[in-house]
Amino acid sequence: MQMHTDNKHYSCEICGSTFLIHSALKKHIRTHIGYKPHICEVCGTGFAQDCHLKRHMQTHTGEKPYSCQICSLSFTTNSDLTVHIQKHTGIKPFACEVCGSTFSYTSALKTHLRTHTGEKPYSCEVCGSTFTHGSTLTTHMRTHTGEKPYPCEVCGSAFSTSSDRKKHMRKHTGEKPYSCKVCGSAFASSSYFKKHMLIHTGEKPHSCALCGSVFLFYSALETHMRMHTGEKPYSCEVCGAAFARNHYLKRHMKTHTGENGTEMKAEKPYSCEVCGSAFVRNSDLNTHIRIHTGEKPYLCTVCDSAFSTNSGLNAHLRTHTGEKPYSCEVCGSAFATYSGLKMHLRTHTGEKPYSCEVCFSKFTANSALNKHMRRHTGGRT
Repeated sequence: MQMHTDNKHYSCEICGSTFLIHSALKKHIRTHIGYKPHICEVCGTGFAQDCHLKRHMQTHTGEKPYSCQICSLSFTTNSDLTVHIQKHTGIKPFACEVCGSTFSYTSALKTHLRTHTGEKPYSCEVCGSTFTHGSTLTTHMRTHTGEKPYPCEVCGSAFSTSSDRKKHMRKHTGEKPYSCKVCGSAFASSSYFKKHMLIHTGEKPHSCALCGSVFLFYSALETHMRMHTGEKPYSCEVCGAAFARNHYLKRHMKTHTGENGTEMKAEKPYSCEVCGSAFVRNSDLNTHIRIHTGEKPYLCTVCDSAFSTNSGLNAHLRTHTGEKPYSCEVCGSAFATYSGLKMHLRTHTGEKPYSCEVCFSKFTANSALNKHMRRHTGGRT
């Protein structure tokens, strides 16, 4: 009769939850004191109730005796099947008085209410972290125990949650469920998809606390911070010089190999018959020959300027559009060409690759060297 009257005489002194029978209260108390008398013989995980241990054992056996007659999905417990069936029927009779969200069961509503009250009744005995859901605590405990009950049947890798295993399986199946509606690119994980969408929105959520520069990705911010901290993790094995970025190191290594070294000659099999310059690809040689022939097949439709390369035309067109796609991660200055950005970065790195053969002064740009040389030649170019 108490089931009909909903008369719950037994209440928890810790969190106020009420129960119909005293044995139910005793089981509930275990969630607060951490008493777990039911131990798994396979992995040693403890549980407060025997039914929880039985459910856990199915993670080792893989048994799923309860199947949905509508879509044939299988579940380890009847309660999981019952909750799943609600997705087909859509029945959610229990509504939250705070936000109006609806739920299939009172237990789900009760758990939801904790998002409004801030109640977190499940605590970790190891580190003290608290959680809203008991299942979240169970998953969290695996970070301490190292338990990984969800193995991949293809490669044998193991995971602490079924969702992590599901994400991993996409590496084998090639599934990419997250697709961009703007450009059609597809991604295997939602995190990669969210990062991709920032390219279209123009949002740059990561900002430097020192100079205010903003970045699309956190990795770019980390690289930028080295400009302030002076950290240079990439070092040259030849001379010990250190650099903040890997591509700075690669550019530096050319000073050791030399453009005319034997190693470089072997990498450039195509040579110009006029001046002897060597190139990696035959297409690069063909482009170079236009310097000698004067051929300029790429015409600007705005001002009729002509260029020997398509890239030269594209760079020129930005003088009409005002587009500056290359930006400095240090100070935010923007440039129409990559070479302009490359030259500008030397003001931050201190690199001066152009030196005077007369007095050995060094300069960041070739144009600055040419201007300097006029001092030696008396103004003659």
